[in-house]
Amino acid sequence: MATACKYGSHRVVEPAGVLPQPATKLNNDFSVVHDNEILVDVIALNIDSASFTQIEEEAGHDVERIQARILEIVGQRGKMQNPVTGSGGMFIGKIAKVGSALQGRGLKPGDRIASLVSLSLTPLRIDRILAIHPELDRVDIEGQAILFESGVYARLPEDMDEKLALAALDVAGAPAQAARMVKPGDSVLILGANGKSGMLVAYEAMKRVGPTGRVVGNVRKEADAKMLLEMGLVHEATRSDATNVLDFLGKVLEANHGREYDVVINCVNVPNTEMASILPAREGGLVYFFSMATSFTKAALGAEGVGKDVTMIVGNGYARDHAEITLWELRENPRLRKFFEERYV
Repeated sequence: MATACKYGSHRVVEPAGVLPQPATKLNNDFSVVHDNEILVDVIALNIDSASFTQIEEEAGHDVERIQARILEIVGQRGKMQNPVTGSGGMFIGKIAKVGSALQGRGLKPGDRIASLVSLSLTPLRIDRILAIHPELDRVDIEGQAILFESGVYARLPEDMDEKLALAALDVAGAPAQAARMVKPGDSVLILGANGKSGMLVAYEAMKRVGPTGRVVGNVRKEADAKMLLEMGLVHEATRSDATNVLDFLGKVLEANHGREYDVVINCVNVPNTEMASILPAREGGLVYFFSMATSFTKAALGAEGVGKDVTMIVGNGYARDHAEITLWELRENPRLRKFFEERYV
């Protein structure tokens, strides 16, 4: 059998000439598996938080309607890509077949892996939804998916529950990018510091800023602010609605003794928080939008409109060694691991 495109363009049904992520429909017929494809029996999907939140709200928080919407999206697109947010998520599963051109990767049928590429570009077929866990953004299924030659994945670790690994690896890009961005002495602001990505970013930032830096996390609820402080994940926790920009700005600047921040990291799962990320950053500072609810048009034009010269980074979900960095955080911090186990497993 001829080797197909390493980036998966051969699975694109429409429109012609694009790669799988921007495609509106992929071929999810797996009766033929190409030499450079990996077929996986999928166990669970971890849907991107912004995507799941949008679907849940559209469905009126009704589980049957959520299920129907997910099946509709995959049925129409051949992949799990929310047409509103454009985002996907990731999966865990067991290897079913490895194409002959990829035999050197050391994978074999039965190996358990987590995909580290977005569901928005992954050919997926759902045969049956077994359970939906709205509080976890997780969907247990019977089905199959394809990983392309260019796709990245991680073997599930033997020292932790697979659902714990799924929860952490779903946001692995965020703490790995934070490890690159944050320097000793930096002041760091994290929007949505109580979520999976926010907590992992906060822990990484606290390690990186050292004794002369400062980490502030913003949340909506008092209980979350208390939790972050008790776990030592931030120096201070503020409570504000990031869509109410001026109120938010006053509170987070006060928490940093009136000074703007060197690094701002957005981990929220709702839209219209672009300016709440840009305004607290100092001139020449860094703004990292990990949130898939971000409108980069609003961010770019908004920064221009207020005269803010900041470096804005798109939330790339991949960074070299991001899986290892993220899983190591859970091994390194027993309290954080225990929290994740209690909330996400």
